[in-house]
Amino acid sequence: MLLIFLQVSMLLSTCINAGSHCHDSSFKPNHILRVTMGNLSIGCGTTRQSHLINGTSPGPEIRLTPGKISWIRVYNDMPSDNLTMHWHGLSQRMAPFSDGTPHTLQWPIPPMHFFDYEVFPGGDDAGTYFYHSHVGFQAVTVSGPLIVEDEGKPPYQYHDERVIELTDFFYKTDKNIAAGLLANPFVWSGETHGVLLNGQGVTDVVQASGNYCALPTFDLLPGKTYRFRFIGSTALSLVSLQIEGHNLTVIAADARYTQAHVTDYLQIGTGQRFDLKDLKRTTFFMKYQTKDRPPVYTGYAVFRYNSCQMFSASPAPGISIILPNNLSSGNFPSANKVTRRLTMTFRPEGSPTGHIRWYENNLGYTEYSSPRPLLPDVYLYGESAVPNYTLALENEGCDPEFKAWPAMIGEVLEIVIENTGSEVAGNGGLDIHPFHAHAGHYYDIGSGNGTYNATENEVRLAGYSPVLRDTTYLYKYEAATGNGTDASWRAWRIRVTDAGAYLIHCHILQHMIMGMQTAWVFGNATEIQKIPLAEASGYLTYGGSAYGNQSYDPIVYHYYEDTPDEPWLR
Repeated sequence: MLLIFLQVSMLLSTCINAGSHCHDSSFKPNHILRVTMGNLSIGCGTTRQSHLINGTSPGPEIRLTPGKISWIRVYNDMPSDNLTMHWHGLSQRMAPFSDGTPHTLQWPIPPMHFFDYEVFPGGDDAGTYFYHSHVGFQAVTVSGPLIVEDEGKPPYQYHDERVIELTDFFYKTDKNIAAGLLANPFVWSGETHGVLLNGQGVTDVVQASGNYCALPTFDLLPGKTYRFRFIGSTALSLVSLQIEGHNLTVIAADARYTQAHVTDYLQIGTGQRFDLKDLKRTTFFMKYQTKDRPPVYTGYAVFRYNSCQMFSASPAPGISIILPNNLSSGNFPSANKVTRRLTMTFRPEGSPTGHIRWYENNLGYTEYSSPRPLLPDVYLYGESAVPNYTLALENEGCDPEFKAWPAMIGEVLEIVIENTGSEVAGNGGLDIHPFHAHAGHYYDIGSGNGTYNATENEVRLAGYSPVLRDTTYLYKYEAATGNGTDASWRAWRIRVTDAGAYLIHCHILQHMIMGMQTAWVFGNATEIQKIPLAEASGYLTYGGSAYGNQSYDPIVYHYYEDTPDEPWLR
């Protein structure tokens, strides 16, 4: 091991491979994000100490062009906190160390350092995404819209668009929330104190006070057709929304176009994105409300064609909108040949002193589970750092030593996620969980009550057209069941095509911190090691040469190269 680190350290001083494109101090990134600590202020003077991006939350909108390499420089301007940035929904078939997950693909960005992320969306990636930190509870405020433009004309025509990012507001700080979730005894974060739209909103405390406060407002031009990009960047809340006097036409889900689907309401949870079009009227209200958690938060927003009109609420305008309780899972894809079916059973467990963790198949996985990220270790130690496939087959698909799930390139996995009754306090309680895959979009093959039945679900799949998603909900159909009893399921099919290390996890930040995550390794070491060790060396240690600071510039090898015609993958 010492020899490996000595060899790596000799490679950290300069670009060494003349045949590769490498950048240093002269390089100019396409986008710059700077994360700092500051006071976040929302309507009516409510403030909270928060992590901010370029001084705001949400952060600035980033737009990318398909087929074009973009470099996004992320500065960690915080004196004591680590940081990463994840490009939610963009599969890391892209640059190997640019996914932004600190416990799988990269070492986090140390305090007062910066990192250059290489992002290269393809033509089929056009759509609505967002970026966010993947460290602790930072993503509650460290997030922002990420849009991949269409190549040519989109399948649905519109004149203009509006991006609407939903976020939660908590009075507790990020560090206090994270510390409480990991504490012994456990301390819950509390429920959301407000759902904000693009950082605007009215907290429950202000609503209860009876004070008037400006509503989130979106200005429109008469006679125009708009595309509305809704981004679910909440930490906890599943939000149901309805627009006064309007049906909603859904044209995309999780950055994939769908057949136009008309509905009278939309339900959006953390990690999900939906695109709507065709809202036409003079002025109208939108009501939005959290679901399946007590207490219910209710908020309002205004879409207006006359910018002179002003609206405020105490606590809400007098409009009547009834929000449904459940959203249909939509159209499911037809079945593909499955090589392996894996069942992940999630449940919380508590200790006699009150310590609570989430476990999947009796294993918990957090950003603290391993002292080193998986991908750098595969580069340093080769096949010995890859989970044992044979051992995993004997243990429900997971190598218990690595706490990771291996898969071979070419497999088609059917992944079943089971919701079981909680064993904490012996109450059999149930929760809802939005599950997100970093390994790319998957075929969502439905959800249901009780235990998954493959034969019955195959009948349900007959005749459906494929729908690709990256975040879908594991629902609950009752408040509680027997301890450890299967209560509901969600099922996916994933084609294993891109070698690397990935996360599949619940996107509720509290649950992630408490262990509701799984690490996956696709392919063997040779397939994963896509770039030479010399060029990967700056990524393999904490604060390595790929991470710059005020004293020195990073040395970054380009995974993609520009040619006169098109980028190419080495």
